Amino acid sequence: MRLLVLGGSWFVGSAVVGEARARGHDVTLFNRGLSNARPLRDVRHVSGDWEQEADLRRLAAAGPWDAVIDVAGTIPRLVRRCAEALSPVAGHYVFVSTISAYRDWPHKPVDETSTLWDAPAVDDPGRRSWDPDAYGPLKVGCELAAADVFGTDGLLIVRPHVVLGPREYVGRLPWWLRRVHRGGEILVPAPDRNIQPVDVRDLATFIVDRAESTSTGIYNVAAPQGREQFSDLIAACAEATGRAATVVWADEEWLIEQGVRQWTEIPLWRALPTAWSMSTSKAEAAGLRCRSIRETAVDTWAWMQDGGRAVDHERTAEHGISVERETALLAAWRQR
Repeated sequence: MRLLVLGGSWFVGSAVVGEARARGHDVTLFNRGLSNARPLRDVRHVSGDWEQEADLRRLAAAGPWDAVIDVAGTIPRLVRRCAEALSPVAGHYVFVSTISAYRDWPHKPVDETSTLWDAPAVDDPGRRSWDPDAYGPLKVGCELAAADVFGTDGLLIVRPHVVLGPREYVGRLPWWLRRVHRGGEILVPAPDRNIQPVDVRDLATFIVDRAESTSTGIYNVAAPQGREQFSDLIAACAEATGRAATVVWADEEWLIEQGVRQWTEIPLWRALPTAWSMSTSKAEAAGLRCRSIRETAVDTWAWMQDGGRAVDHERTAEHGISVERETALLAAWRQR
């Protein structure tokens, strides 16, 4: 099978490429070549920029492909332009979207029929920096742009929840692993708070499976609801790093009163049961299988210890509580 991966050298894209190569597929990458990824000998690489029409024409000339897997699209205008350039040489478009496309997340449970954000009135905001408020609506705009070109009978949309695993550049799981490895008392909220992050390799397996079967429609992808809790995450990090974690479980409402930022200052924590209430029954019926958070943590730590380095990204700096702030909060919690 001939596959074109748009992106392919960061995180999700790298896992997709690895899965496709393992199955013997003919893989082509299209990206700017700016990451620290090593060139792959058995993968064709077309270097270029989505912003340049000449580069898209050159890419299309390298086709045809059975499917395009777009892991990088975040600007509707660019996704539309790319899809238009590739539609004559590809019959199937797979777009990797996000749970942030759902307007009511994280305040309500979501399934594939949940209400989406309105697509932005301007399909190119003109900036390329990370904007959490614009991310969801822009992804919806990208979905619509791809659908306009490939139609519903030629488009597969995958909306994953939080994705963890080796090569993660946002830094959520790497932060927890480093924090547990450092030792001492660890400030942690809500041991019984459910979580359902998906391992990047399981997401990649599902994407390639669906590409092989020329699937269309929309699938949510996450670990099963209710299978794992925050306490399982901490235990997994302790096992992976070989450190006995001294955990101080602080009350969620108290942490909120102290101004602790959910989701970033304490990565993966939201004081909402609905934050981890993504229905994945449709994907599970189609074959989605997710490994445990323990396996993800062990493998991510092994990758980190082996010198693994994710691409540099501005979002990494958002995640994690400082040593000084955590120490002050622990003291305040004991004295309350």
